[in-house]
Parts: sequence; structure tokens; C-alpha cells
Amino acid sequence: MRFINDTLLRLYCWAKDETAQTMAEYGLILALISVAAIAALVLLGPQLRAIFDRITAALQVA
Repeated sequence: MRFINDTLLRLYCWAKDETAQTMAEYGLILALISVAAIAALVLLGPQLRAIFDRITAALQVA
């Protein structure tokens, strides 16, 4: 009987362990942030390039 109780307790503790689930959630959040950052850079890229080109031109003149 003790063996069955110990086995059930181990299975319960193993099922309750959420470290892998938490790591997967962090991975999904990181992937979402990465996609959002890439999308923002793609959309704002030409405008940022124009700003940096103007700054570079102003610095070369000075």
C-alpha cells in the first residue's frame, strides 16, 4: 500500500510541476516581442534611415 501511495504522490508532484510550462510561456512572449520589434523596424526603417542620413549630412558639413 505504501508503494501505491508513494507512486501516486510522485505522479501528483510531477503533474503539478509547472517549470516547463513557464519556460514555454516565456518563449512565446519572447517570440511575440521579437516579431513586434521586427515589424516596427520594417515599417519605420525608411523614416529612420532618412533621419540618420540628415544627421550624417549635417555632421559632414560642420
